[in-house]
Amino acid sequence: MNINLEWYRIFLYTAQSGNLTRAAEELHITQPSVSYAIKQLEAALGVKLFDRLSKGVRLTAEGASLFVFVEKSIAFLEAGEQKLRSLKDLTAGELRIGASGPIIKHVLLPQLDLFHAEHPDVRIRLAQGKTSEIRNRLKEGQIDLGLVHLPLYDEALDVSPLLAIQDCFVVGPAFKKYSEQVITSEQFIQIPLLLLTPGSSTRGFVDQWLISQGLEAEADIELSSMDMLIELAERGYGAAFVTESFVKQELEQGKLFRLNSDKPIPTRTIGIATRRNTSLSLIAQRFIELLNKNQA
Repeated sequence: MNINLEWYRIFLYTAQSGNLTRAAEELHITQPSVSYAIKQLEAALGVKLFDRLSKGVRLTAEGASLFVFVEKSIAFLEAGEQKLRSLKDLTAGELRIGASGPIIKHVLLPQLDLFHAEHPDVRIRLAQGKTSEIRNRLKEGQIDLGLVHLPLYDEALDVSPLLAIQDCFVVGPAFKKYSEQVITSEQFIQIPLLLLTPGSSTRGFVDQWLISQGLEAEADIELSSMDMLIELAERGYGAAFVTESFVKQELEQGKLFRLNSDKPIPTRTIGIATRRNTSLSLIAQRFIELLNKNQA
């Protein structure tokens, strides 16, 4: 005979209350249903679990032995149910997300601030890396979603666009004169170039753009941090290749100046990447909804 898990719950309440009627009231079922469940459980196990008394019931020796295990098991299941309710209500759990440094600072952090304020009990796990590194972490299950530069082609991932970005070269006051005219691609290589280190999607993009202009310029300074490129551009070390919206404040304050190329730099797209054929947690789903809503 198959044992119904609910019979164990009824057994537990009956043992704790010592009364069939009281157990039925606590379980919000009828007394005959409690009696039936106890009889079915006894039949399935082949032992007597309760002695019937004039004013209730009392565990037999076998029933008392079973009670120890049932009590722990039901408590464990109820804790699991409570955990699921917490995850559903976003009052527990964690959000595992990855992105590059500039995307974290300028795209992700404003949305994380909103999410954290709304769901302070959700633990934030944030991993920084290049798009290639974020892709690998996703495939290995280390993170739930990643913000990456597109295009990104991988059969193991689902990728959807989030927002378009425009890149540009910026200089500090020392090279301001170049910002006051339309300059050719050839003129770009006459200015010291400050670029991200090879291997990043941003470096690959600017290298391809220069090649498309018939140029193969060498970077004078290569750094892994876009913030450091911006800092060196302000100090007059050359032209840094950055995302325009990431230096909006510096441009408005006159700390940096945008170079205008006679051949426009194409826009790029930042997208959201997740593992294909893998259900997202409710927390990850909620954060993606927030991202899409605030970038629309």
